[in-house]
Amino acid sequence: MTWRADQDDVARLKAGTHSDPHAVLGMHETSDGAVVRSYRPGADAVDVVLDGGSVVRGALTDAEGFFEARIDKPVAPTSYHLRVTYPDGNTFDLRDAYAFWPTLGEIDLHLAGEGRHEELWRRLGAHLRTVDEQEGTSFAVWAPNARGVRIVGDFNSWDGRLHPMRLLGGSGVWELFVPELGEGTRYKFEMVTADGHLALRSDPYAFHAEVPPGNASIVFRSEYQWGDDEWFERRRHAEHVRDPMSVYEMHLGSWRSANGRALSYRELAAALADHVHDLGFTHVEFLPAAEHPFGGSWGYQVTGQFAPTSRFGDPDDFRFMVDYLHQRGIGVIVDWVPAHFPKDEFALARFDGTALYEHEDPRQAEHPDWGTLVFNYGRNEVRNFLLASALFWVEELHIDGLRVDAVASMLYLDYSRSEGQWLANEYGGNENIEAIEFLRSLNSTVYGRNPGVMTIAEESTAWPGVSRPAHLGGLGFGFKWNMGWMHDTLEYFSYDPVHRSHHHHELTFGLLYAFSENYVLPLSHDEVVHGKRSLIDKMPGDRWQKFANLRALYAYMWAQPGKQLLFMGQEFGQWREWSEERQLDWHLLDEPDHAGLMRLVGDLNARYREQPSLWQLDTDPEGFGWIEANAANENIIIFSRWDSSGDPLVCAANLSPVVREGIRVGLPRTGLWREAINTDAGIYGGSNVGNLGRVEASAEPWQDQRASTRMTLPPLGTIWLVPD
Repeated sequence: MTWRADQDDVARLKAGTHSDPHAVLGMHETSDGAVVRSYRPGADAVDVVLDGGSVVRGALTDAEGFFEARIDKPVAPTSYHLRVTYPDGNTFDLRDAYAFWPTLGEIDLHLAGEGRHEELWRRLGAHLRTVDEQEGTSFAVWAPNARGVRIVGDFNSWDGRLHPMRLLGGSGVWELFVPELGEGTRYKFEMVTADGHLALRSDPYAFHAEVPPGNASIVFRSEYQWGDDEWFERRRHAEHVRDPMSVYEMHLGSWRSANGRALSYRELAAALADHVHDLGFTHVEFLPAAEHPFGGSWGYQVTGQFAPTSRFGDPDDFRFMVDYLHQRGIGVIVDWVPAHFPKDEFALARFDGTALYEHEDPRQAEHPDWGTLVFNYGRNEVRNFLLASALFWVEELHIDGLRVDAVASMLYLDYSRSEGQWLANEYGGNENIEAIEFLRSLNSTVYGRNPGVMTIAEESTAWPGVSRPAHLGGLGFGFKWNMGWMHDTLEYFSYDPVHRSHHHHELTFGLLYAFSENYVLPLSHDEVVHGKRSLIDKMPGDRWQKFANLRALYAYMWAQPGKQLLFMGQEFGQWREWSEERQLDWHLLDEPDHAGLMRLVGDLNARYREQPSLWQLDTDPEGFGWIEANAANENIIIFSRWDSSGDPLVCAANLSPVVREGIRVGLPRTGLWREAINTDAGIYGGSNVGNLGRVEASAEPWQDQRASTRMTLPPLGTIWLVPD
């Protein structure tokens, strides 16, 4: 009986270890017609219903539910369906998943194997498709060492025996098209791992996932219609290094709540756009927005590299928020995390029973600080996974910038590791050569495909050329966070003014390297958690002095070379440390000093945008000049900023609580100068000490300047002067 299936094939099918179930199941030609085989455990009967209505009863040839039906001649895949009857009398009509050809081609598999498939998210994962005029969902997953892979979900009562997948050659990719399966279906991959265990895994390429603590993947196809063409046209011509850029960093879940719950993406859109627009920030930066199981990780332990977290809505709700911000003229940056991933069993850790996304050797695989696993950047498919994720956020979700987390941990093999706990590279060094090449390739590809997009490195060491183009030997990022500036500046401002004279160098040292990279100056979430206190609470003195110090710091920061980043809540002086479990203390804005601080931030951004001297030459030493760098005993620091046409702005900071009356200050030009900012103004909560809004410079050289004036510097205050 040549139409009967090989019993070894049937046994492997039942065990879940058959790598080519299509060779057994579905329709197959025989010497005298064809046979349709199906595996439906627990069914009473499986009939083959041909177009036209004729029915062929399947014979139960294995007691566990293996049916075979002989038909007179082969028919097209969509010319029959199966009718499955169960002992309870329920009958289901369904198209045969084993009647269709693979949905991935050889070119896709070849590029993925080489790590060069830049749009791999379009092929792996779950996709609604029409195959042979039949609608359904195709599934594909990379699991090269699994003994077998099956799909489970709502559609098959989570019984993997009903939908085993086929392995496509030596690619390591398993595939199956399930007809009639639509959007919203929850699913996972069930694997017999390399070591013989049965495991359930979420889809690494899923676009949508259950709200945690659920972790099933969800079939999703975007129907969103974008309305940000005008924004994209402007972005295409952006030159971020020479453009104004001030960033409002925020955590989606704790910015604001309503009725005890975090705002949804759609609710956030208008409220956030209003707030950011009114304050004049050019960009919003979200802490990681990708799916993650543990809220306390703030999103930095990602399990869904292609899925915006479902805590606040579905992926099209996320698109709506991005689109809304764009239409209000606000760019969107997201934290993107390619350095490590969590050990959750449903995710990437030992995905197919082997160290697939991570290294096998714990000296390379585990991150000692975070209890996570490090990606294996030497594996083509892993690099491709991460590259595709970055491009997905930029191209599918319209993100304008990727702030790449923990770059330092990627660059060094001995990062946070003691002697004997790390492996040197092939040259005996501590550089992670594979990660370096990945970062260069990542940046070259992102910039090459997406004009106007930027990448920003969180990199805390002295690695050279982080923001130098890859083709010139750098890592290729657009910007680097200036962690040294942040540390020194906050350290200085935390001292009581009586001690600041001994730490004056902490304000001046950063200018020695300020033009070595394209810098962002970050007062980020990391500085207001874990006992570090909020920014206002770091400031010394009584309440008035704390606010005065913080106002002076902000005006000093906005005038420094580099772009600005401020974490949410610090714009109005939140007293409590930030917690992801509660919304910001917005009620503080009912108090005049808090409201005054936020008004200052808005005015700083407004004046900043108006003054090209503050951003046009951010990376050029010609854009900065010292006027007074050595007045340590007086806690005074004065410098000038310049634009490309030679117009200056002077920033003068008196960081002592003593009013400095009638001091002579050198200025680049004679004539009237206007106070563009005075942080001691009464509208900000200050004492209104100043110069009645303007000073006049005479042709008396001073402090290596052509002109000078006598002026008053307010206590714990910063003044910006511009030629009137």
